[in-house]
Amino acid sequence: MSDFKHISVLLDESVNLLEVKPDGVYADGTLGGGGHSSLICSRLSKDGLLIGIDRDMTAIDAASERLKEYKNQIKIVHNNYANIKDILKSLDVKELDGAILDLGVSSPQLDTAERGFSYNMDARLDMRMNREDALSAYEVVNEYSEAELTKIIFDYGEERYARQISKGIIAARQTKPVETTFQLSDIIKAAIPAKARFADKHPAKRTFQAIRIEVNNELSLLEGAIRDFVDALKPGGVLSVITFHSLEDRIVKQTFAELASGCECPKNFPVCVCGKTPQVKILTRKPMISGEEELEKNIRAHSAKLRAVKKL
Repeated sequence: MSDFKHISVLLDESVNLLEVKPDGVYADGTLGGGGHSSLICSRLSKDGLLIGIDRDMTAIDAASERLKEYKNQIKIVHNNYANIKDILKSLDVKELDGAILDLGVSSPQLDTAERGFSYNMDARLDMRMNREDALSAYEVVNEYSEAELTKIIFDYGEERYARQISKGIIAARQTKPVETTFQLSDIIKAAIPAKARFADKHPAKRTFQAIRIEVNNELSLLEGAIRDFVDALKPGGVLSVITFHSLEDRIVKQTFAELASGCECPKNFPVCVCGKTPQVKILTRKPMISGEEELEKNIRAHSAKLRAVKKL
């Protein structure tokens, strides 16, 4: 679909870290519009394979069109990247030479009003990356308790006014359901002290992020998915992960650090008894970020961070 236009962030940097082998097997766990996959496929021979995974059928349709010249080198799967082990099993693929995860929401999802992701366009509350999922933002906003709303807005949005916002949502829905993005945005604005409404780019930004993360279960599956991707790598295989907010980056950083650590015995033990050895080598001691040229072209690159590990 030609209307699915997404500029891949840190494209060259993330793919270069994979050191693509012409006959290798790679996975793009967040296919999106196919930007990263296209670059990987351009470096594969006819014997190479790219597995493209996405939960959004609109993205899959767009990527399928973009990648049609590589149709003999690619398998596209409608699924969640967190299910990577089942996906590989279904394709009879035993190991990967590399993989990439470009986390978060894509530009087309944000920019398409009816997807209900954006506080800048009025639409029915939705925010589902996979439209076949049962839970949408409408159910979260209208059915979660005040305590549940407060917790997700605080934990996933890092919003200091989470309690006030959840109280505002509860009060508003006593009269009628909160159905649209603009209705929710207005509730958030009214709940926040006037002086704080202009402290961020938009007063609803953090709450919308929190609800989106809850709807799509974005964080709870991330650590396990990273470990499963590393398990699926061949020795020498690389996993590149791009994050767009501190919650994702913290999980990636901590999980990579744990996988890269060796013995966990107390320092006063004369010999190791835990038997733990490092599984990966961290390739990015500090996260890679976009350069000035990319930042000028793509506003969404400003928060992007790239981390990578190589399996030992």
